[in-house]
Amino acid sequence: MPVTHFDVPDKYRYQNGFSSYHQTEAIEGALPVAANAPQQNSHGLYTEKLSGTSFTAPRTENQQTWLYRILPSASHQTFTTVPPSSTSALDTPTPSFHSKFHVIPNQLRWDPFDLDPQVSWIHSLHLIGGAGDPTMKVGLGIFVYAAGKSMPEKTAFYSADGDFLIVPQHGTLDIQTELGRLLVRPNEICVIPRGIRYRITLHDDEAVRGFILELYEGHFQLPELGPIGSNGLANHRDFQVPVAHFEEDYDDTEHTIYSKFGGNLFSATQNHSPFDVVAWHGLYYPYKYDLGRFNTIGSISYDHPDPSIFTVLTAPSRAHGPGTAVADFVIFPPRWLVAENTFRPPWYHRNTMSEFMSLISGTYDAKGGGKGGFQPAGASLHNTMSGHGPDMQTFEKASTTELKPAKVGEGSMAFMFESCLMMGVTDWGLHTCQKVQENYNEESWKPLKVHFKRPKKEFVVSNGEKEKGVGDGKDMSSIHDAK
Repeated sequence: MPVTHFDVPDKYRYQNGFSSYHQTEAIEGALPVAANAPQQNSHGLYTEKLSGTSFTAPRTENQQTWLYRILPSASHQTFTTVPPSSTSALDTPTPSFHSKFHVIPNQLRWDPFDLDPQVSWIHSLHLIGGAGDPTMKVGLGIFVYAAGKSMPEKTAFYSADGDFLIVPQHGTLDIQTELGRLLVRPNEICVIPRGIRYRITLHDDEAVRGFILELYEGHFQLPELGPIGSNGLANHRDFQVPVAHFEEDYDDTEHTIYSKFGGNLFSATQNHSPFDVVAWHGLYYPYKYDLGRFNTIGSISYDHPDPSIFTVLTAPSRAHGPGTAVADFVIFPPRWLVAENTFRPPWYHRNTMSEFMSLISGTYDAKGGGKGGFQPAGASLHNTMSGHGPDMQTFEKASTTELKPAKVGEGSMAFMFESCLMMGVTDWGLHTCQKVQENYNEESWKPLKVHFKRPKKEFVVSNGEKEKGVGDGKDMSSIHDAK
């Protein structure tokens, strides 16, 4: 079956469909008929519009949702800056790209990031790197999260900077959002769009760890399929969207709202639950996807296609032209390889796109695992035009193995955040976390052997017969004259 068999069963209901217009109500009759903002809503609810794009965005790109809630989200005290602390990476501003990010051409690889039993979701977020500026809505940021505690009760968090694409590697996220609930497990992903408030609790108090791509620019969409046709890769029907679910808590109990705004962390209090949306309809909402449902496409004759055939979600760049993404989310799932007379792992290459990779589980077929290798919960960054490819052991094996049909990646799932932008790395990512493998380049590619054999040179002697000389590239005229 093309689905993941999860150890933790899902306990929530969902609506299905990517970029579909959804509507849902937790109380019958809470959604108005036809009108979006009647003079008086049923059940005494307030109308609130949540806009993920400008009002005048093209119809095909427009993302808006109408909410019907007990109290509007504007009802809160003043936001104030959260005082700095040593426990939270978000207590300090996002680094300025030109002054704090380290922009270097070296290939980088990290050992698995540690779990942190002492912190909850907000204080577990560490920025590894990225490019652009959230205040200008350009670029992206890449985070690792590692939390050992649920967010405190009566708290919520949102990012005004961008959409969070969350990739769990360890542990299950139980996510309560304004628009409903999601259970997200390793081998699933979820996207929480800019501005939507949510609270994360841990399933059975198990620690969680994973990665986040925060998209500052635009929103994710499914990639175009071109000659593939109308189906394949990630299909619309396999994306799951929450149904309305609300809390009735407005009795002057204090709730705290945390906001990531311009890379800074702010907080405000309010006397009602932020999760009081009784009904909603629209195109702007959180969603999740089981990576086990991805329909892989590949060669059935020869050659290794570009890895773009493994793209789950893409966010096109407005500045760099058609077919170029500010962010692609790409996976390398279990799949059959049958190409004849073909070097099957990814070829050596230098890419104008920057590639940040990690491993959810198993072993990636183009890189050795084990201690010091490419391991689950670790990562690598191959920046713009930095050469990379299989390590020496993988190359030697793939060059000589018998090319029978073979299934690779059983029990494995690797993923890549790819961007047309040159990525910088933070001080935390390069130094503080102490996870960078110092000898990554030397251990992966310096051992590569020279297999080149100069062909013997063929030349004509005076009697018109052909003879072969040693192919040393030297001038053969003296040999000709001797003949």
